[in-house]
Amino acid sequence: MADVVSEGAAERRTGPLRAEIALKTITADPVSPERVRRTLEQALVFAGAVLVAVYTPGGDGDLLRLVESAGVPRTLYGLRESYPLDGHSPAADAHRAGRPVWLGPAELADCAEARRMPAGQDVHLAVLPVHGGTGGCLLAVSERPDGFGADDRACLELVAEAVALPAPAVPAEDEELRPNAFSLAMDTGRVEVGDALLELFGLSRDRFDGRVETLLGLTVPEDLPSLMSVVEAGHMSIGERELEFRVLQPAGPPRWLRLRGRLLPGDGRPARLVGTVTDASTLRGEVTDVGRVQRLAAALATAGTVSDVGQAVVAALRKPLRADRIALAELENDRLVVTVLDPPEPESWPELWQLEWRAEWPDAPVRAMPTLAAALREGRARIWPAGTALEPALAEVGPGGLAVLPLSAGGRMAGACLIGWDEPHDFGPDERALLTASAGLAGQALTRARAFDAEHELVGMLQRQLLPRRLPELPGAVAVARYLPATAGLEVGGDWYDVIPLSDHHVALVIGDVQGHSAGAATLMGQMRTALRAYAAEGHPPDVVVSHSNRLLMELETDLFATCCYVDVDMEEGTAWCVRAGHPPPVLRYPDGSTDIAETDGGPPLGVVTRAEFPMTPLRLLPGTVIALTTDGLVESAEMDIDTGLDRLAHELAVSDPSHLGLVADALLGNAHRGDDVALLLMRYDGMAVKPLREGWTVWRVPEAARQARRFTRRTLRAWGVPAEAMDTALLVVSELVTNALVHTDGRVRLDLVLIDRRLRVAVTDASPRTPVKPTSLSWEATGGRGILLVEAMSDAWGTVPVSGGKQVWSELALEH
Repeated sequence: MADVVSEGAAERRTGPLRAEIALKTITADPVSPERVRRTLEQALVFAGAVLVAVYTPGGDGDLLRLVESAGVPRTLYGLRESYPLDGHSPAADAHRAGRPVWLGPAELADCAEARRMPAGQDVHLAVLPVHGGTGGCLLAVSERPDGFGADDRACLELVAEAVALPAPAVPAEDEELRPNAFSLAMDTGRVEVGDALLELFGLSRDRFDGRVETLLGLTVPEDLPSLMSVVEAGHMSIGERELEFRVLQPAGPPRWLRLRGRLLPGDGRPARLVGTVTDASTLRGEVTDVGRVQRLAAALATAGTVSDVGQAVVAALRKPLRADRIALAELENDRLVVTVLDPPEPESWPELWQLEWRAEWPDAPVRAMPTLAAALREGRARIWPAGTALEPALAEVGPGGLAVLPLSAGGRMAGACLIGWDEPHDFGPDERALLTASAGLAGQALTRARAFDAEHELVGMLQRQLLPRRLPELPGAVAVARYLPATAGLEVGGDWYDVIPLSDHHVALVIGDVQGHSAGAATLMGQMRTALRAYAAEGHPPDVVVSHSNRLLMELETDLFATCCYVDVDMEEGTAWCVRAGHPPPVLRYPDGSTDIAETDGGPPLGVVTRAEFPMTPLRLLPGTVIALTTDGLVESAEMDIDTGLDRLAHELAVSDPSHLGLVADALLGNAHRGDDVALLLMRYDGMAVKPLREGWTVWRVPEAARQARRFTRRTLRAWGVPAEAMDTALLVVSELVTNALVHTDGRVRLDLVLIDRRLRVAVTDASPRTPVKPTSLSWEATGGRGILLVEAMSDAWGTVPVSGGKQVWSELALEH
């Protein structure tokens, strides 16, 4: 996080003088509950510190305990909650000696405490004794290469003097509570509260039972975790804590309250949490309100993408600063790529930005804005008041004032945030403190989001590559598919779909879902899709295909399981067989508009039981029937059980127009909850306009086998009206394929003839998985291999496919019209 530098009129005054003026304003009210924090914030603004903390001696006299801190979290630099007074830490040394300790990277390298700091991070440490009050020391950290200069040290000395004023007294255990105060016994959960505090919660004295749970039950559920982190002793360290939360009201929006408390050690008795609760709407409304930074930190903690980070920054800064425009841009090599603009309309931004518009957001080289490039090189947030001479690309962003916040984390620049005003704007120290804190938080969040976006894109690309790029054209049917990743969650999941053309005008429809949302789930999805396609292409029936896939998943020894639904459709007959493995059943929409959730028996998910059974259920399809297969992301959510979801899917199918299947798929996904990935596969069965002619022959292993096969072929083709010229070619192909199967294989041999659309298919199936090898050359000494060359020469197309442990060699011949 960088310090804020104000140029123009603000820079004509020295840093110490400006700090002194600001501190006088703060210390004018010595009993203000926010005095210590606001005092420390001045070290962030005027001394270039990224973290500042104050330690005071504890009641036991043995430790320096943390009282308050401001800036980035102290854990980033390894600062402790307390330091022994007789130890050799910089804090203890400064407290005992009564004089400042200034340590650079070289001195810190020899300090034992430096081992707690991140490796490779060069920082400067300053520790100043606090004279007066309870004593103690002020500790500050800087990431500037030159550390704390003379003006910075003078500012820190002023802050050390100011922070020594007496802190607000904490009521003793036997002291009467103030109207807005409370005292909570951490061991019993019993709490004493003032009358004004009860009024804030909407309770009367006679209705309050003295239990802290009663008060927690009146808060907005989303704010309960942050409150529990304070009222649970195991989650809170000794020292001051402050947060804002909301309580429910009988009517109207929730009320914002602010809690400021201090956990007191036991000293032989149970620890107590004491403090005050006040109405946040009646407190100081400046932008240094701790609640604003707290809300920004909470929003950035849940921001998963770069766009989320930008939106959180806009929400936290634009309204409090009364800014007219905010832009957040990532730094990619030497270019700034804007990811969030508010307002988003191009006409609200400089003309030069509009010229660089790329699709949705502008993209411009940093060198086009030298002033901005200098701010990024220095890593220092800068503010220019109205009238400052800047290049047009920056001047038009904030003619009334411009703030540039370099967003860095871990010593690397991640991007920049530009905030502009149209009317002349007076930048006060409170605004500078808010900008400083916001820049550090946003830089760290942006770095995390960029890593998340890169990982998410990688996994998303993996899944897109594993899903079918396009669906095949089907004889007598139309199929469409959709896939939508979840809008929540860190990674894409393992939903998949597939349409597999099989022999004899069969088509396999497959949809499945691998457990989890990760790269492992996406990878396993690709393995399962490949396995199902391979087993289906071998010609196995549906139950065997799913059973083999289950066995494969068990052998992979993964902790994940998968569900799937497999439907084998016979396009000629209009029948289908369905097999389910822990997956939702298909939904059928019939031509008359009625729907049916197929009552199919199902087996367990894949990868759960080794010897599982997967029963097959028959389905009857009339021309015009739509089969809908989906994953549970479309039909199940936290608000809807799967039965209700299937009923809703059936209803939406019933009222849809199946003639436009793509529009139907889009409409179905339009109502998805998107809390999970969704895959959807629709197929409309129209029936084949021309059904093929089929005949088959079992070839017996006898000396006359080839001649019998030719006789069967001649008789069949004559009955089909095949011309004599084409018949002679077919007889030659049949003779070669049958002879090759009888000579080189054992077991059963079958000949199948199919005629459709003036195209004749000859297929010979045998029990050997070995594919016939086409010879590369033939010599006069060769005794075989000429048959397959002859088949290739006579056929318009030929090939081989695995079938149930064996193979099928086929040849297609185009018949002349």
